[in-house]
Amino acid sequence: MDLIFADLARETASGWIVPVLFGSASNGFGIRRLLKMLRHDTPQPARTAERIGIEGQAAQIFKISNAATVGRLALARIFGGRIADGAELTDGAGQSIRAGGLFALQGSGTAKIAAAGPGALVGIAKVDTLKAGDRAGLAGPVVAKARNRPALVANSAVAIAAKDHKDEVRLSAALHRLTEEDAGLRWVQDEALRETLLRGMSEEHLAVAINRLKRRYGIAIAVKPPAIGYKETIRKPVAQRGRHRKQSGGHGQYGDVVLEVAPLERGEGERFEERITGGAVPKQWIPAVEKGMRDALEKGPLGFPVVDVRATLIDGSFHSVDSSELAFRTAARMAMAEALAAASPYLLEPVAHVTIRTPGSATSRITSAISSRRGQMLRMTSLDGWSQWDVIEVLLPQAGLQGLEAELRSMSQGMAHYEAHFDHLSEVTGKLAGAIVQAVRETA
Repeated sequence: MDLIFADLARETASGWIVPVLFGSASNGFGIRRLLKMLRHDTPQPARTAERIGIEGQAAQIFKISNAATVGRLALARIFGGRIADGAELTDGAGQSIRAGGLFALQGSGTAKIAAAGPGALVGIAKVDTLKAGDRAGLAGPVVAKARNRPALVANSAVAIAAKDHKDEVRLSAALHRLTEEDAGLRWVQDEALRETLLRGMSEEHLAVAINRLKRRYGIAIAVKPPAIGYKETIRKPVAQRGRHRKQSGGHGQYGDVVLEVAPLERGEGERFEERITGGAVPKQWIPAVEKGMRDALEKGPLGFPVVDVRATLIDGSFHSVDSSELAFRTAARMAMAEALAAASPYLLEPVAHVTIRTPGSATSRITSAISSRRGQMLRMTSLDGWSQWDVIEVLLPQAGLQGLEAELRSMSQGMAHYEAHFDHLSEVTGKLAGAIVQAVRETA
């Protein structure tokens, strides 16, 4: 037994293994064994500093905590020296920072202390520029070797919104604090879909984060799966006139344009051109025509943003008194909307390039699951340096990513994982396209 514990202590100190202990904090089971291991089997601070590449005196920030009583705390471990309340620290850029206060950690509570020595875990207040993973020097700039940290892959996502619009600012502040505390969380504003997305490493991870958000900040929120970024485009060129005429006493409104609308190759975007001759549309109104064309692209005849089209202004007419920027913008929007509806519009869906790493024992089950999600196999290779592990690369519609993380884990005893990034837009055909369009129309 002594030999086993000696091996565990040596291999833990060398960074070869990460021991896992089972226990229950609520019942006290395993807590004594954990404390004994932390005292006897884990490496001394100097050995840890050597392993992670710290030379000299430094504070390693490992977590940010936003406590209700003391505010933002940078939780840190001290190496090679001592830190005192109000000490001058040096960040990675060489800038001096004064620590606002020093706290000992006592479960969920804190206690103010005057100083702490090597190996201590402390909370440092009012160091807002320091983030998790940073190192701060205790006696001048810290000398530290570069560390290769694995990237945290946030595959799972939910759309989150405040039920009361008055809470939107509070929600943004709460999400900022939440993601600052947990490096595995990210939040972004999807401008195209008008959604706030919270991303995490798994569905369980997001569920814990959302519960913490509700409990700590008391904001009533609505949570739903993120929308799919469907687009639409057209198959054939169409020429269409749009005329806006309105007379209601005094100056009226008059705008008249003819647009030639044609499809572009995938990924070319949206373009506006003009081939006006003879002043049929005065130059000062041509920018308004482009604005009206782009207004119509925001929502096409199928209910989605329109991509990969070109609109060319080829003709029109104007009135010396009644023509205006608004009139020509309205006429262009009308012409563009009618042209898109007549140009055989069709639906596009985003497709992701997905790389799955899995034990070989689960490969066949995973490939079957990918096929059921309309995935397309690209290649399968062995994972370098890993015996009996495979790398599967597939093209998968974004809709097929929902729930994929949980399904992969259930088929591989929790070991398979994936990375995904946008690859291209692909046409949706048949009944599926009709069902998607119908669903959007019913919710409009």
